[in-house]
Amino acid sequence: MPVEWRFSPDDVARLRFAFSPMWELVTSLRVLRAPARHSLHLPWLRAVRPRLRDLDLAELFALLPLTGYIPDFLTPPPDTPLPDFAAELERVRLTPPDMASEEVASVRTADPEAVARFRDDPAKGVQRVADRLQDYWTAAFEEFWPRIHGLLDADVMWRSRRLAAGGVRELFADLHASVAWHGDRLITVKECDFSGDIGGDGLVLVPSAFGWPDVSIMYEPYRPMLSYPARGIGTLWSGGAPCTPNALSALIGRTRAQILVALEDPVSTTALARRLDLTPGAVSQHLTVLSDGGLVTRQRLGREVLYRRTSVGDTLACGA
Repeated sequence: MPVEWRFSPDDVARLRFAFSPMWELVTSLRVLRAPARHSLHLPWLRAVRPRLRDLDLAELFALLPLTGYIPDFLTPPPDTPLPDFAAELERVRLTPPDMASEEVASVRTADPEAVARFRDDPAKGVQRVADRLQDYWTAAFEEFWPRIHGLLDADVMWRSRRLAAGGVRELFADLHASVAWHGDRLITVKECDFSGDIGGDGLVLVPSAFGWPDVSIMYEPYRPMLSYPARGIGTLWSGGAPCTPNALSALIGRTRAQILVALEDPVSTTALARRLDLTPGAVSQHLTVLSDGGLVTRQRLGREVLYRRTSVGDTLACGA
């Protein structure tokens, strides 16, 4: 069944990209439960599973079936290009209980008792689910986010150039096999039937690592959003084991470990600070220490200085 969005000229001008750590976190729960379907994430799975033994994820699993509808309040469309996890989690916490209950009622779950408990008191259910998402983020996702963000950032840069060079038609030409641009309409094939104008603030395009290989959509009453598989997903864990193990954080400090992980590809101080939600001054200080220790190298490119890991840095970051 098709989903069809109609674009006016203003809608095309309002088309934008954004990242969503909450979207990645929520979709990773499906990867956690069905590793055979997501073998490219096996290095991450091997790293995080031992950490989750004492974390009760039963209610989250009940609300997130392996296929089909996910309650929209768990993955609100990004309202800024670079939202952080804390801001997105707060949006989840502020979900009206009636809305959450109505959305949960549409879930095809294998645990109807858990859904019934949520709907008996949706206000407490929302807070309980948000608390568990926070716990899961801290245990299994936070330290890997810089690496995931780097992949998503590279996708947006590439597609932005496509949009600038060839317009909307060029942008959507290879976004996904199920997505096609026809004149003033964007059509995608999903398990629902919807047709409407984009309107409002326009469509948000959200690249995803853990949503691979599918596209996902949201529409009214939410802002229109289309999440698609990021380019280069097969290289996400290509360095071996996922980076920033606890041992590395203990060795050089958590922030420096995050910076070292994020430097798999050349990046400037400013871009790195934006990606990690740090000040450029703080990033510069950490880069100086890492450079003096032989873990990072620098190279000037025009007016920018780009930093990248050395082979020693690669060995520490990826456990090679």
